[in-house]
Amino acid sequence: MGRPTRQRVRDDQTEREPASEEGVRTCPECESETIVQSGDGSELSCENCGLIVEEEAIDRGPEWRAFNHQERQSKSRVGAPTTQTMHDKGLTTTIDWKDKDAYGRSISSEKRSQMNRLRKWQERIRTKDAGERNLQFALSETDRMASALGVPRSVREVASVLYRRTLEADLIRGRSIEGVATSTLYAACRIEGIPRSLEEVAAVSRVDRKEIGRTYRYVAGELGLEMEPVDPKKYVPRFCSELGLSEEAESKANEIITVSAEAGLLSGKSPTGFAAAAIYAASLLCNEKQTQRAVADVAQVTEVTIRNRYQEQIEAMGIHA
Repeated sequence: MGRPTRQRVRDDQTEREPASEEGVRTCPECESETIVQSGDGSELSCENCGLIVEEEAIDRGPEWRAFNHQERQSKSRVGAPTTQTMHDKGLTTTIDWKDKDAYGRSISSEKRSQMNRLRKWQERIRTKDAGERNLQFALSETDRMASALGVPRSVREVASVLYRRTLEADLIRGRSIEGVATSTLYAACRIEGIPRSLEEVAAVSRVDRKEIGRTYRYVAGELGLEMEPVDPKKYVPRFCSELGLSEEAESKANEIITVSAEAGLLSGKSPTGFAAAAIYAASLLCNEKQTQRAVADVAQVTEVTIRNRYQEQIEAMGIHA
């Protein structure tokens, strides 16, 4: 029979056993720090001398066991965690559409029509006033744009929190809901370090780029959001992947950005255009030539921008074209 799985236990709140300065639990017999926990979590013991330090610990887990995700979902008696991406934070109740009772049997036609009426009223009372309806629309719009941009769940949560803050600060008055929702999503991308340019965000939004930029600057100023300039290197992996360039070209593009930024060429320049020019230069230096048009389409900048930044960067590198 195999030895039960064990894991180290750290506890700096105990009073019965001495602890080291780092907060690691020690054995009261041999003062060893190798305190381990049994596989079922029922006891703590010293791996050095074998002393049982603590036993009959409280098991705070469920009383049932599951061996795969499907079993875990079927046995769990709790709902989904709360989320800021829903106007009611996911605390609402739902009525299933299966038209079956608790035993899986089909319900009668009279009960079916009654459940339809209940579902209809359930959808109506989820939003009690116009403010909640607007919040529901804004968060659904944020979720739609985030899905189109392919950003992770954390960005959607941050964007939803920012939109709620703008709502509490009454910053939406006189502005479109779509514009504020798009600007908070763009701000969330920058906070989370997810490289998405203003052009990419505007492409999936229902408002134009100028309004998004204006609303973003206003919201960031009113909420006191301290935004650092976007690092062009964050765009390099995605652009290189879409162009099919090698890791060597990606590394060379990062080197070009580093050298040219140290020369003071990055100040006042668009990070996407700067990254695109570095990628174009790296493709030439690594014999993986890409056209300016192809790079410009991926980065959503103009060929003129690439040519201008390219000339500055190769001069900074000491390369003569």
